[in-house]
Amino acid sequence: MNLKAALIATLLTLMLAACSGTRDLTASTIGTDIPERYEGTVADSLSYADMQWWEIYTDRNLRFIIERTLLHNRDFLAAASRIEELRLQYHTDRLNLAPEISAGISAEQERINYSGSPHTVGNTLDLTANVAWEANLWGKQARQRRKSANLYRASVEDYRALQMSLIAEAATTYFNLLALDTQIAIVKQTLVTRREGLEQARLRYEGGLTSETVYQQAKVEYNSAAALIPSLENDLQSRLNALALLMGEFPGREIGMSHLYLNEGLPDTLLTGVPTDLLRRRPDVMAAELRLKAAMDGVGISYADRFPSIVVSLTGGWENDSFGGFFRSLYGDFIGSITAPVFDFGRKKRAWQQAIQVYEQTRLAYEQCVIAAFVEVQDAVTAYHKARHTTALMEELRDAALKYVELSRLQYRGGMLHYLEVLDAQRQYFDAQIGFANARRDQYLALVQVYKAVGGGSPDLLNLPK
Repeated sequence: MNLKAALIATLLTLMLAACSGTRDLTASTIGTDIPERYEGTVADSLSYADMQWWEIYTDRNLRFIIERTLLHNRDFLAAASRIEELRLQYHTDRLNLAPEISAGISAEQERINYSGSPHTVGNTLDLTANVAWEANLWGKQARQRRKSANLYRASVEDYRALQMSLIAEAATTYFNLLALDTQIAIVKQTLVTRREGLEQARLRYEGGLTSETVYQQAKVEYNSAAALIPSLENDLQSRLNALALLMGEFPGREIGMSHLYLNEGLPDTLLTGVPTDLLRRRPDVMAAELRLKAAMDGVGISYADRFPSIVVSLTGGWENDSFGGFFRSLYGDFIGSITAPVFDFGRKKRAWQQAIQVYEQTRLAYEQCVIAAFVEVQDAVTAYHKARHTTALMEELRDAALKYVELSRLQYRGGMLHYLEVLDAQRQYFDAQIGFANARRDQYLALVQVYKAVGGGSPDLLNLPK
């Protein structure tokens, strides 16, 4: 009884010691340090993260681009494959808690040759089955299963984060395309006006009604606008090629562009939710948290590896020297073994200490991810409000520049202004048009970043790949 009590006490002591491997790890408190709201917003539970991407992006051409991207983007398909890989690994590790069953069959004949006279010594026929099970005394197998589960779930969040990023990239590329196409249209329309002005300046110069300076200035204005076309068209084609790559296809598809979409009203108030929502709505933050949990289990696994392992094995079967009476020769063995590290020169201890450092690195990476997510939202909110303000100013500038052009033409016809002043007014109107188009684009791009930064565009768990 004393020996039995001592064994039980020893096992309990070892079990308590094995559970203390993660006790001294530094827990992350970053969630309690997050500000209550974003600057420039009102704290509200409503968030764009609760809206599906097709509710945000209503343009049918953009919807088509996003759908093609999610169906054919190779990186996205590879991420789905990665989910399946880790799901299978999780199920493999989960089965480690179950007994391992194996079976085998063998036949052996021993022949001896003495002085050129071979004869058979004996035959052996063997059919066996074995059941082996390792006791989960120190939680090693359970931690391994939990670690695999968290890594699998992290891959799911990576998949959701990639979808979120791809949707944002598709929308960003599309709005840049719209802006470039708008700029090209503005330049071409400006060229029509400047060509007419250039022709008038030429005729007036040749007729001796004006100086060559006016004619050359009109030529400068025309050519400076014309020189923009190749560069803008090159940028447009590059964006189209990037969009084709994003959609997982070769360049060449004609992309429809709805210019009216850029004229739709944009929200005055942004639905960003409260900052703590990032912990449960940003898939990259959730993936980092799951990897932190997996790293903690990794510490526990390395610590438990320093303790004895107990394996129970049951072997049984039939063994005979002939088929006759084979199934009457049943045998069985029951074996219990304890394997413990005695002296490994500190390898297992260092492996445990290494796992602790991996945990610390993962914890810091998680905290950095949370901070970066908050900064992304704040930057996007600030960019949106600044772009909105800039758009309003550029709209006023565009309207004023147009009025300036109209008045300068009237005064020129009345002989009150020099034609150079008309050219200057036209140039300012051209710049104002381009500036307004860019400001409008920047406002849409900022809204895309707000939607992405708060976690919008990631699928819910019911819409993940099977």
